[in-house]
Amino acid sequence: MSDSRRWTPQSLQVEIDALKHKPGALLPILHAIQDRFGFIPEAAVAQIAESLGQTRAEVHGVISFYHHFRTTPPGRHVVQICRAEACQSVGARALEAHAKECLGIDYHQTTTDREITLEAVYCLGNCACGPSLRIDDEVRGRVTPDTFNAIIDELRTQTLEVVG
Repeated sequence: MSDSRRWTPQSLQVEIDALKHKPGALLPILHAIQDRFGFIPEAAVAQIAESLGQTRAEVHGVISFYHHFRTTPPGRHVVQICRAEACQSVGARALEAHAKECLGIDYHQTTTDREITLEAVYCLGNCACGPSLRIDDEVRGRVTPDTFNAIIDELRTQTLEVVG
């Protein structure tokens, strides 16, 4: 993980301060923190609650309600499989079962080598090309178990970027 994705109380506060004055600031703050650090650290809950004048339970409740938010660092790549009706009608359930078996993990888990985090998503807006998945920020359609295996092999053999 690069230094820009490591959090500190100060870096969390920068994200909170940038958005805390907006109406309904909690969700934008949570998105900003996850976008910057890859997840929402436990320490952020108290900082957000204090800055917004809310309880920790209220902040935690929002984080736990939305499946989008992570409370642990993700793997090097995040693979999201679309579970919306259009993708289900063309094989997303079978793809989902294959992905879980292939990776040896369930949704919201990360492989032991910390390479892949598997998540469900409820529409990628690629309904005509289902079943679809998103790898990091790239959406792919018409994914079969064979193409899934090729994608995972490609992700696991990518070279690491050395920073610094």
